[in-house]
Amino acid sequence: MMSTDDLIVVTGAGGFIGGHLVADLRRSRHRRIRAVDVKPIEEWFQIDRDADNRQLDLRGIDACREAADGAREIYNLASDMGGMGFIETHKAECMISVLINTHMLIAARDARAERYFYSSSACVYAADKQTRTDVTPLKEPDAYPAMPEDGYGWEKLFSERMCRHFREDFHLATRVGRYHNVYGPHGTYEGGREKAPAAMCRKVIAAQQSGATEIEIWGDGQQTRSFMYIDDCLVGTRRLMASEVVEPLNIGSAELVTINQLLEIVEEIAGVTFARRYNLDAPKGVRGRSSDNTLIKQKIGWEPSTRLRVGMEATYRWIFDQMTRNRPWLASSSRP
Repeated sequence: MMSTDDLIVVTGAGGFIGGHLVADLRRSRHRRIRAVDVKPIEEWFQIDRDADNRQLDLRGIDACREAADGAREIYNLASDMGGMGFIETHKAECMISVLINTHMLIAARDARAERYFYSSSACVYAADKQTRTDVTPLKEPDAYPAMPEDGYGWEKLFSERMCRHFREDFHLATRVGRYHNVYGPHGTYEGGREKAPAAMCRKVIAAQQSGATEIEIWGDGQQTRSFMYIDDCLVGTRRLMASEVVEPLNIGSAELVTINQLLEIVEEIAGVTFARRYNLDAPKGVRGRSSDNTLIKQKIGWEPSTRLRVGMEATYRWIFDQMTRNRPWLASSSRP
């Protein structure tokens, strides 16, 4: 039985999901949390000053041993990743993240950790099952025969197998969640690593600020996706970690929208409309992707439920405040 005094390690804690997970564990009254990230601590998206915060490069085994020392549970969320604009142009950098999971598994085994969560991705799914906008929702077996996203998806699929074999050979209780497009406040919204929901909010806010009349859309806008709000991600992650489910599970929303519809939601929140300029040469990923939640409902009796409109409003408000924080005249004149 897990105690609130047992040490929990969260890697990637300076990032979007990791920062929210540390905060969520703290709300659950866990007293001993070791938060680890490669970024300088002052650059973390969220900082819990009461956690054992450490700046470590987990591509190295010694750093992983330091991170895992004394841990009962480890949530490994650390990887070099971003939105489609990043993973399509940084394939080698994404692949190098395989060192993080490999070394963290070794460190977890040697530290005698009891449970280990690995954050995988819907990018592991076979590309030939994602060629239509009216995509059939992806079931967990659809990852094989293997044809994942080049670079990032291959790293995630290989790391899933590593988790499986450490469970089989060394009896480390590994859990694997395949995240589908997580979004929400306290995430990246500029700089090239942002995902579509945050990018769309930023583009609308920036257009309002500059007086622009159109928004650039990557692709033709008909690509389909499902997007999962961060609160649902946290619930799914912790429920899976506490469960006896050993196979990878989708953790994603089943609410499918086009990229055009995503923009329409942001425009509705902001109370504006813009012309569209479609950039067909920009990175755009697969044609369609959505989560089949049959297995997660069967195994843990739950699935993500936050409607996209609700999650996007909270995300938009947060990004708006960040972008107008030092421009009060813009905030007062354009906040919806």
